[in-house]
Amino acid sequence: MPFRKIFLLSAGVLGLACTSVCASPPTATSPPSAVVSVTTPLPAARIEKTLADYKRWLDLVEQRDAVAGLATAVVIDDKVVFEGTIGYADAATKEPVTPTTVFRLASLSKAFATALAGLLVDDGRLSWDTRLIDVLPYFKLKDMQASDQATVSDILGQKLGLPRNTYDKMLEGDIPYQELVRKLDEVDMTCGVGQCYGYQNVAFSMIGDVVLARTGDFFYHQVDKRLFYPLGMSTASYGRAALESSESWAHPHHASRHGWVPFEPSEAYYRVAPAAGVNASLRDMENWLIAQMGGRQDVLPTSLLDVLHAPGIVTPSELRATPWRRARLTDAHYALGWRVYEYAGETLVYHAGAVAGYRTMIGFFPKYHAGVVTLWNSSGPTPSGLMPMVFDDLLGLPHVDWARIESDAKKAAAPRRKQRKTRSKRHP
Repeated sequence: MPFRKIFLLSAGVLGLACTSVCASPPTATSPPSAVVSVTTPLPAARIEKTLADYKRWLDLVEQRDAVAGLATAVVIDDKVVFEGTIGYADAATKEPVTPTTVFRLASLSKAFATALAGLLVDDGRLSWDTRLIDVLPYFKLKDMQASDQATVSDILGQKLGLPRNTYDKMLEGDIPYQELVRKLDEVDMTCGVGQCYGYQNVAFSMIGDVVLARTGDFFYHQVDKRLFYPLGMSTASYGRAALESSESWAHPHHASRHGWVPFEPSEAYYRVAPAAGVNASLRDMENWLIAQMGGRQDVLPTSLLDVLHAPGIVTPSELRATPWRRARLTDAHYALGWRVYEYAGETLVYHAGAVAGYRTMIGFFPKYHAGVVTLWNSSGPTPSGLMPMVFDDLLGLPHVDWARIESDAKKAAAPRRKQRKTRSKRHP
């Protein structure tokens, strides 16, 4: 892949401390609000080292042809201090990835749904404690008492009590969302509502129906009006048609003996738009990251962000999911469209996504106003190790090659040369 473009912004801004923002009380009692702390600036020299290291690591990823195409940025104190792209939006035509190339976000879409819900709570259109049976005539669970209790915060906080990824396989088998969501009463409950974690895409997407019922407007229209437009996310959209009509869009790829091969995007998870339907470019996601770290109070005030990022249901499986999680995490919860980790003693707000041919990651440390977003259009796992390497550098931790791109890890980092089946999204 001969094309690579890296932008480094002036390091002169890196020593500036953020101004802390005081939170006002949340508008609802559930879920609880997080504690707001004063932002602490990271040492400028450490940031400069991190950015230099990140550029070098991306060079290694490119040299090993470990990804079809990738776009990534580092944002600190509401400024984009690093923006980098490597590889191709379409390996067949050699169209390069640029900062405005549009990717599928997969499960990073969930945070847009929860942010919109929070804005509607602030408007008084609904409450986090709004019962689903009071809004959705079709809603039923197998346990009738659970049906009566289930709320908006239960579906958005992944604590509805259903088995993990309920009906995802059927969704991938082209069964419509409308049919699946009406079959939830056929599923045995794992636990009572609000009592355990169970990651969902189909059930989560009922928030779209709630929004329509309470506003009279389609969910994606509301996201466009309340989030995309005011945040300047000019290439963000919902759905496959919108993706493919973008001026530049990242095709999904699989590995073959001849290199990366593009294929047609899958329709399945676009059918659950609140859970996995957003398309966006790196530039869009830089604006989103700034807003999530409190830099756009006119759109997402701190009082709402505190609620969205407050730790909710415990997720112990996350502590063992990957080597970097096993080494760095001591606590893990699901919030509202976000995961909240204790990463080497620091609070990390994070989420990842995966759908056929696309992977995405976003994470930030609220204490330092520092975050990273990465989007790539192939199924290889190598880039997923880059983000914790950046986190480690920013925090001054000992270096670990989580991406396995250094020393003699070439075989592990390169894509498999045999044709392989592309897996659909499961659990990010």
